[in-house]
Amino acid sequence: MKTINCKGNLIDLSTPKVMGILNLTPDSFYDGGIYTNTISILKKVENMLTEGAAFIDVGAYSSRPNATHISEEEELKRLLPVLELILKSFPDILISVDTFRSNVAKKSIEIGACMINDISAGEMDSEMFKTIAKLQVPYILMHMKGTPQNMQQNPAYENVLNEVMYFFSEKLHQLRTLGVNDLLIDVGFGFGKTQEHNYQLLQNLDYFKHLNLPILSGLSRKSMLYKPLNTIAKDALNATSIANTVALLKGTSILRVHDVLQAVEAVKIFSLLNTKN
Repeated sequence: MKTINCKGNLIDLSTPKVMGILNLTPDSFYDGGIYTNTISILKKVENMLTEGAAFIDVGAYSSRPNATHISEEEELKRLLPVLELILKSFPDILISVDTFRSNVAKKSIEIGACMINDISAGEMDSEMFKTIAKLQVPYILMHMKGTPQNMQQNPAYENVLNEVMYFFSEKLHQLRTLGVNDLLIDVGFGFGKTQEHNYQLLQNLDYFKHLNLPILSGLSRKSMLYKPLNTIAKDALNATSIANTVALLKGTSILRVHDVLQAVEAVKIFSLLNTKN
């Protein structure tokens, strides 16, 4: 399954694509509170598209560890006007919406988003799978242990690879039973995992190719990269590029990033390795 259907367009993922992040939250771990007005939002989106982003992932709920929980009303208030603004300015844009709430997903798709990126894989809203089945849009299901509020409180696994694989197998069975076709998986780096768990997953990311689905990797500027280097998220671009390259070598189809240009360059160099002479 190396294609996904976005608003009637078949997107070929045999060459990896880049998804640029647009955070509408005041408290995201890296760029919270930056994109708060029309000019800054449109400029950011334009820059990411110019640099080569195939998708823009828009989120209005912060999912960093210990993030403040907000209501559905607040999430919609932050999100919907911005979706309308972006789609008016860039009618052909492919927008993924980062939400775990089925009603937010429904309203976003109705406005013109084309994909849902759910950090909870349906765990935080029992209506999400049925909603996705009705909407018939691509759905990214991510593995997370717990919730953003408690996921980093001593996460433990007997075998992180097997447990994440089992999680996906169960969820995929449920979704396919409901008739959902376009599915992508995200192992959830940093979501209920220790540094050791994160690197086990990165080293063995190709294990999840057995599911025969596109893999999305979200490694951008995360603490698993900057903490071992004794630095901060702001200074973790080089580490991000290295981790993204490893993820590409291990079978990633979409890189979800804050810095689109560098990720596009990583994909271009990676693609040269696969050139048939």
